[in-house]
Amino acid sequence: MSAWTAAALDTMLGRVADTHEQVGDRFPLYADSRSGEWVSTARGSWTGGFWAGLLWLRALRSGSEIDRATAAEVSSRLASWVAADTSTRGLIFWYATALAAGRGADAAAAELRDAAARACAADFDHELGVLPWGSAFGGPRLLARMDGVAGLLPLLAASQAPTGLAAARTHIDTHLARWRAEPMGTPAWEWTNSSWVPCPQPQPGWSRGRAWLLLGLADATWHIDPDYRYVAEELIDYESPLIPAAETVPSAPPDTSAAAIEAVALLKLAAVQHDSYSTARLRSRATDIIEQLVTTHLSGATSARPAGMLLDGCYDLDRGSATEHELVWGDYFLALALAIHIDLVGPFDT
Repeated sequence: MSAWTAAALDTMLGRVADTHEQVGDRFPLYADSRSGEWVSTARGSWTGGFWAGLLWLRALRSGSEIDRATAAEVSSRLASWVAADTSTRGLIFWYATALAAGRGADAAAAELRDAAARACAADFDHELGVLPWGSAFGGPRLLARMDGVAGLLPLLAASQAPTGLAAARTHIDTHLARWRAEPMGTPAWEWTNSSWVPCPQPQPGWSRGRAWLLLGLADATWHIDPDYRYVAEELIDYESPLIPAAETVPSAPPDTSAAAIEAVALLKLAAVQHDSYSTARLRSRATDIIEQLVTTHLSGATSARPAGMLLDGCYDLDRGSATEHELVWGDYFLALALAIHIDLVGPFDT
């Protein structure tokens, strides 16, 4: 076990405890980088699963039945999203329930996950080849967005829904085809007038677009077909900065949350390689990302702000929303990467 990764994880889980005390029965979304004060939501929005996931990680690390009960209670409060019209149900329900299987399965979490998976399978649009982005957050409904991939693949593939695995394969293949279409790397497409049309936002170069798709492909190697690892390699640039800019525009801030997502994806891909060179290369980049996030962007005990905050996350640069903040999903994926690194959880436990 690496001492620095374990220490970083414990620091982050200490922040989880502070956050829980601050937000109570609400769900944290993003926090001010100076004060650590959270903006929260009543129902969790598309990020509620990451808060529940952080609480499950804390429970696994502590072994506390009280922590486990807290995680289970928070997960249960996401039930209203089961019938929501959005592909982000993958983000909500997979990450809120996957770790509930550890150290004694939580039956309620398993039932919630299966109900969500069945609902997603039933809502799958087989003609378009996607579970649409949906109308839950307003705007056009028939969208294929790269942030509608992660979480949904394992949710569908591991479910009891008869069409789940086939829907998962079709979903990732459709999004991959959109990513490869011109203009290449476009993270969101709208179905209109019987064809896919690129959306103006987010633009190509959006850091989380590539990260979400890479994570989806990593999960596809385990849950669908190991040959997706070859496709995933197309998205990895080993010479690119460890912490990407949020957008490819002048003076764009970094997005540490995209880096944390990539680190988890790389650790997953490293676990399914057939040769030691590829495994070592993937794991080395993942470790470099994690180390830079921890040493440069994670607040410590000596700073004026609370310890354990993953700083420098960018939620939405185009709208100027939380552009240099702590983001709950950034916290989750860095904590998960650290947990995988010290073997607290397996790469495909979540």
